[in-house]
Amino acid sequence: MIGRMFRQFSLFMGAARLRTLFLLIGGTGLISLILNSVEADWVISVQTVLALGAVLGSLIIILGRMEPSDRGRWLAILLPALGALILGVFFAPQFLLPLVGAALGWIVAGMLLFRSRMPMQYREAVRHLRKNEYAEAVKIMDGVIKDEPDKPEHLRFRAEVLRVWGKLDRARRDYRRMIELDPQSAVAHNGLAEVCLQARDYEEALKAAQRAAELAPEEWVALYNLGMIEDRLGSARSAVDHLEKALAFKVSDVRHRLLIHLYVARAYARLGDAAKAQGAILELRRSKSGLEEWDTILKSDQAETLRAAIGDDVETARALIAGSQDVLSLAHST
Repeated sequence: MIGRMFRQFSLFMGAARLRTLFLLIGGTGLISLILNSVEADWVISVQTVLALGAVLGSLIIILGRMEPSDRGRWLAILLPALGALILGVFFAPQFLLPLVGAALGWIVAGMLLFRSRMPMQYREAVRHLRKNEYAEAVKIMDGVIKDEPDKPEHLRFRAEVLRVWGKLDRARRDYRRMIELDPQSAVAHNGLAEVCLQARDYEEALKAAQRAAELAPEEWVALYNLGMIEDRLGSARSAVDHLEKALAFKVSDVRHRLLIHLYVARAYARLGDAAKAQGAILELRRSKSGLEEWDTILKSDQAETLRAAIGDDVETARALIAGSQDVLSLAHST
């Protein structure tokens, strides 16, 4: 049970963030232990500052990995509690215990007040999904969509389940229906691009990805998907343009940076620019921790469709990092 929870947390955080979190907590604990051997009045104050810094740093690391909606909810819950602790430690130590109680009380109340609005049916579907019970999860969402057929978020959720299940044609229909409901939805066009890419229908994937990038020109995910599709089609110059734009928007996940650098290297190799291809390989090697994240994700039973789509790319990146594949060979790879 604990092992499974740790693996899920590791997957959520990513290898680089998790390593930073452990170093922060471990380093703070080590320094605090060393200070225990120092006999001085200022030791407790310094240890308190270190503890608060570790808490704040951990919050930044964890919240930075969340979706904006979840991040806002947890900030609303945790910031007032953290403020109460700082007030008690630095400005009103005589009221520290009541303030600690107030902070804990606010966290409990905030979790109820700002609890996730995910419908109960979604929660049931997620439980089935975690057990690889895809048909049951889809059946639940069928009922939700029957009751509220014009809610794009229901269609998106079912499409995601269908993609994991490998039912790409059905997932594609859901994304197309989302576009009918909201033609300006970059999320819908991007989802359609991804599922068409997984189905190797690159023509429709390209059109959907181009529209997603038009609707969300500053979203690296849309540019990343467009560049990946252009990589598959051999459109090297366009792939470079879109992937380098994606990198300019600070791609947060090292595993995605890893693949972007691979596709950029391949595009430059196809263009005959060996120097820039080698430069992209150097960046690829700096992102090698992304291999750990992809290995964790692709081992999952629910990653069969994803393995088919990018498994070869991950292995190519591994070979380039290890030096067992030459950069020039990328010009002839797919």
